Formats: sequence, C-alpha cells, structure tokens
Amino acid sequence: MARVRTWANMAAIAMAAVLGATITGCSSTGGKRAEDARKASAEAQGKAAVNTPRWTFAMVTHSGDGDSFWDIVQSGARQAAVKDNINFLYAHDDQAQQQAQLVQSYIDKKVDGLIVTLAKPDAMKGVMANAKKAGIPVITVNSGSAESKEFGALSHIGQDEEIAGEAVGEELTKRGRKKALCVLHEQGNVGHEQRCAGAKKTFKGDLQNLYVDGTNMPDVQAGIGAKLQADSAIDTVITLGAPFADAAVKAKKDAGSEAEVDTFDLNEDVARGLQAKTYGFAVDQQPYLQGYEAVDLLWLYRYNANVLGGGRPVLTGPQIITEKDAGALLEYTQRGTR
Repeated sequence: MARVRTWANMAAIAMAAVLGATITGCSSTGGKRAEDARKASAEAQGKAAVNTPRWTFAMVTHSGDGDSFWDIVQSGARQAAVKDNINFLYAHDDQAQQQAQLVQSYIDKKVDGLIVTLAKPDAMKGVMANAKKAGIPVITVNSGSAESKEFGALSHIGQDEEIAGEAVGEELTKRGRKKALCVLHEQGNVGHEQRCAGAKKTFKGDLQNLYVDGTNMPDVQAGIGAKLQADSAIDTVITLGAPFADAAVKAKKDAGSEAEVDTFDLNEDVARGLQAKTYGFAVDQQPYLQGYEAVDLLWLYRYNANVLGGGRPVLTGPQIITEKDAGALLEYTQRGTR
C-alpha cells in the first residue's frame, strides 16, 4: 500500500507541474484577462479600478439649490471618482463671490485638484491665480471656455456657448420660425449671454432677450407670460435650462399663445416633453460627460501628466435633440446620466 501511495503522490506532483507550466505559458494573455475582469468587477461593486494614491479633487460650481442639471454633472464626476480612487468633494453657490470663497477654502485645504465653473469670470480670476500659485491643477467645466486658458486652467470641458446658440438659430430658421424670445434666468452669466447672442447671429428672424429671476419660478412664468400676451407675433420661446422649459409651457398656456417652446439641456421631463411634442427641440451639452471627464482628466494629469485639448476647449456639445431622438435617450435620463 505504501508503494501505491508513493506513485499516487508522484502522479499528483507531476500533474501540478503540468498545470503550473500551462498557467505560466498563458500568463501574458490570461493575466490580462484576469486583470480586466478584476477591474470590471471592481467598477460594478463601486470599487476603484486603479491603485494610484487616493487624491482629493473638489468641484465648485455656480449652481443654485435644486438644479437637476448639476445633479447630472455630479453623477458623472462621482462615477469617475470611484473608478479613479478619488475622494470627491462638491460645493456650489450661485453668488460669484461666495463661489470664489468656496474655491479658496479648498485651496487652503490643499486639495490635489480643482474643477470649477467660470460663469462670472471676473469674480473667479483671483482664486484661479491662487490655485496656480499653490500648485493645484484646475480644470474648468461648463462655462468660461474663453477665459479658461488665460486663467491658467489645464483644459476646459463643455460646449462652446456661442456655437451652441448658433445651432439654435439655425434650427429655428430651418423650422420657419419668425420671432423668438430668449429667456435669460441668471443675469451676469456670460454663457447665457453667449447662447442668446449666438442664436441671434444665425437666426433669420427676430430674436429678443428677456431677463428673469431664475431663483423665483413664478416670476419666470409671469415674465414670459406677460411678454407673450403683449406680443402675439412671438412664435418661439427659448429657455436656457431644462427646469425653466416647464415654466415657459405654463406661461404659454396662460397667455393663450401657440409659441413653440425649445430649451437648452436635457432631463427626463424634457425627454418626455419632446415625445409628447410639448417641446420642439432641446440642446444637449451632455453634463454627465462634463463631470466624468473633468475628474478623469485631473486623474490622468496627476498620474501621467496628460492634458487634452491643446489649449482649446474639449467640446461635449451641442447636440440638437428632437422627438425622434427622445425615446432612445429616455432610459438614460431616467437613471440620471443624460
């Protein structure tokens, strides 16, 4: 029996050696597949897909409270942060000086990277210089593409607001519109001014600006309604954010107007409204992508000194979304990524 056991042991050792050789022989491909599988599994479980240091990145935007657009931006940023092993912080204030103070607070905390918006560039110029002096890399998103490089940012991610406006003017002309109202809900926001200016540049009809207080939705609705009642020739209302499109629809109804309502930005309500023909079209700048790419590019810079754009903005829009596109995008808006 001892002899039998000895031969059995020798056979087991030989088999182990063969298996070991087989595994070693395919490690160049099998190892990669295993690593890819590990990364995929980690992402699915909300774990980092990299083993780089746990850097801290902070995003500070000009968002007001309850703006669903910025929820989508954050969704993208947080997903990238999980993948890149980043501790992600977020703060916002729609008052420019307060936004600048928030940025300075993160500079003082010596974060490893900053993501900021430049809706009101003059107020942000000083803290951008402070970040550069402190050696903190900055990426700008959404607004301030013209000032981004001048202020020392690595790159800007978003749509060119004037180009987006020009796309709107072209679409209105194609639709045979004659008189449009461009509703600006945040005075002093350079991006908003650029959108309406771009639309006016390419629109073959007449375009007028209307300034409203975007923090007061009843005021927005009343302002649009009063304008529609005073001028029945207005056949289009353009809002500069998805939450304001619904106010425009209500104002249109109250005024007995037949004007088409079009809007910048996309969310679930707008996608459904496009399907129902409540809205004519929407301009999508892909906010999820803005947040995701900002975090990812900061990580790439910290890890590998990579910079995208070559000094020019990395464009995420505009994309004109109509009734025929809305159905395919609805599921993404429902999960908060479009």
